Amino acid sequence: MSKSLGDVLTIEELSLYIKISKSTLYKLVREGKIPCQKVGRHWRFKKDAIDSWLVESGPGKPTSGASKS
Repeated sequence: MSKSLGDVLTIEELSLYIKISKSTLYKLVREGKIPCQKVGRHWRFKKDAIDSWLVESGPGKPTSGASKS
């Protein structure tokens, strides 16, 4: 990416930032497992919220909303 990431990311920018496919991101959004905000028809993601989410749901930790069995 030639431009730097801002404080708010689009689904495309987030896909590149955390290196997962857009389809996986849409699945996480549908399941309420990733912090996001819908603006009109588009999803937006606050970079600082995503960074915190990545730390909280780090290796071996279930993502929020996952069953704890």
